[in-house]
Amino acid sequence: MGHGQGQGQDRPDTRTRIQDAATVLFRRNGYAGTGLKQIAAEADAPFGSIYHFFPGGKQQLTEETIRTAGAAYSRMVLALLDSVADPVESVTHAFATAADDLEATGYADACPIATVALEVASTNETLRIATADVFAEWVAAGEQWFARWVPDPGTARSLAQSLIMILEGAFVLSRAARDREPLRAAGRSMAALLRSAIEEAGRPSE
Repeated sequence: MGHGQGQGQDRPDTRTRIQDAATVLFRRNGYAGTGLKQIAAEADAPFGSIYHFFPGGKQQLTEETIRTAGAAYSRMVLALLDSVADPVESVTHAFATAADDLEATGYADACPIATVALEVASTNETLRIATADVFAEWVAAGEQWFARWVPDPGTARSLAQSLIMILEGAFVLSRAARDREPLRAAGRSMAALLRSAIEEAGRPSE
């Protein structure tokens, strides 16, 4: 970021650059570890433009970034899951791709909101609610995806929750160890859960 910005770009482009920079920095450094001057420099934007677009300052920028990045991440994951026809193979592929992507960023870029979510859960109610809303939206979207193969709503919801919990835990282990294997192992575990649920759904009721 910060290179090759043309003079013809308008203010919405500057706003987008600020949010994109905030997404990267919050993901890597967390809320407390990221300053507005750092975001402005990463975005190649004047410092004052942050307050122009986000009059509420850092908290407003963070809340909007959480919600925007959360929605974008959900779309990306669902597209990845839809890229493989078989659902069990799709889950394995998604975790393997996450492992590849994490390794490619030097184990720096994992979930776009988890780092902030852990920080603000007990200290900032506005941001806690934003992260909780994003996680709830992820569960709802995952439930719809799993419901294609597992018709019971409770089971589909449980699978969606498990996907998020297993993925987030695997990100932590992989980042700490700087090793992709926890994510691959998590993918195998999630695939086994899904396979079992699909088999259970296919059994005739007694």
